[in-house]
Amino acid sequence: MKKANINLKACFFAQQILKAKMSEKQAFGFLETYALFRDFKTELCNDKFLNTVQQIKDQNKQDILYNVVVNIENKIDLELFIFSLKIFLVKDLLLQEAKIGEMIDMNKLENINPLSLEYEKISTCSPCLSRVNSVLLALLFFENLEEGKINFMSKDAFEFIKKLSKLAMKLKNKGIESNQIFMLIFSESVDQSIIADSGSNYEDRILFVLKKIGIPKNKIRKTHDKDDASTEFDFFFELNGKTYGVGAKKTLRERYKQFIKTAQMGNVDIMIEITLGMDLNEEKAKNILNHGVYIFVADEIYKSRKFLQKIKGVYSAKNLTLKTLKSLKKIRNTK
Repeated sequence: MKKANINLKACFFAQQILKAKMSEKQAFGFLETYALFRDFKTELCNDKFLNTVQQIKDQNKQDILYNVVVNIENKIDLELFIFSLKIFLVKDLLLQEAKIGEMIDMNKLENINPLSLEYEKISTCSPCLSRVNSVLLALLFFENLEEGKINFMSKDAFEFIKKLSKLAMKLKNKGIESNQIFMLIFSESVDQSIIADSGSNYEDRILFVLKKIGIPKNKIRKTHDKDDASTEFDFFFELNGKTYGVGAKKTLRERYKQFIKTAQMGNVDIMIEITLGMDLNEEKAKNILNHGVYIFVADEIYKSRKFLQKIKGVYSAKNLTLKTLKSLKKIRNTK
């Protein structure tokens, strides 16, 4: 089998295994079958694989794995499939290792204002750190694997890695780029993990701050304005007999216009826009305030832009306190 073809087949197995999203139990079922029937003809091993596939209840997963099995045409294909399957199982171990750097960064957030640019920077960049770490770990893993260095794992994993190392070297002699197979599986898994574990969004952080300053969670709700059903407040609550409607946007762009439209029509006592403020210029700030809406921006932005400090009604997010909220009075709409 030519090198290009064998690597194409290897990539096919890796992609399909990843697409099937097998559970560990299902993956172990294939490995057990292989252990029992690998010395027999490929056809017999495939028949046993198909029995394993038929036991899977998920029809989509069953179809994907059936397509994999019917493409195992010889002993080399069989080894490629098993190698891809073992790599699929190992990647979770390295994925957790790659997350350590991200976890360290997440610990830093405990002492940082959730509405600051510093918090935003760490929460945004940490997933990228996981991706970089994962690539470096994968390269180190395969460098050791292909050289037969297997003393970098725990004793419990020693035998598994030892056999995987032998298989990697055997396939390498046949032209298989095993590290490419792993990166194909691993990189997509990292991306999926980053999406799943990307952390709290901006609204979650604002909710945390509101609860921390003393507004009960059960008093905060998301609601539509009574006079403008097209506008949804990200947060709505009552405080000292006044109603507060809060909009939350990391960047304002043109979206703030819908919110100030409500200020023209609604009966909410206090309207607030909370934003990081990176795209907040003087004209936009005055326009929002002229429509009766207070603005809270990240402290770094507030300090760096002198014009914001001179405009009455613009506050640093550090000043989003119960005392500040109670002191706010309805701004007379000048538009």
